[in-house]
Amino acid sequence: MAPVLAFRRIASRAVQTPPVRFALPRPALPAIHAPLRHNGRHASSRLYSSEAEDSPQPPEFLTEGERRVFDRIMEGLAPTKLEVQDISGGCGSMYALDIVSDQFKGLPIIKQHRLVNKVLGDEMKTWHGVQMKTKAP
Repeated sequence: MAPVLAFRRIASRAVQTPPVRFALPRPALPAIHAPLRHNGRHASSRLYSSEAEDSPQPPEFLTEGERRVFDRIMEGLAPTKLEVQDISGGCGSMYALDIVSDQFKGLPIIKQHRLVNKVLGDEMKTWHGVQMKTKAP
């Protein structure tokens, strides 16, 4: 047993070396950034106050399930921006929601999400999952 311990001590002394640090060169050219975007639009297209005051209208391409969710959120939260998308592949078991509403002012995100859960009620119980983005204007 003693020779094994002696070997370990020797091996541990031989292995201990100071760490080597390499300086990586910086790229000669600056990084190219994508054009500025604001809410999914190019910076050149401005958002005007008339857009924010109007209530969002449901797009014509919404499925029946998306339209049902859209209508319930419109009734319960009166959002200034609302996007509903079925991300389950069309079966209606998972939705992505992007909601901007005055009712979210002063509320932390968890309370905003609880408010959406309350508005959707039994509708959400049939879903597999939901992706929610909420904020106050």
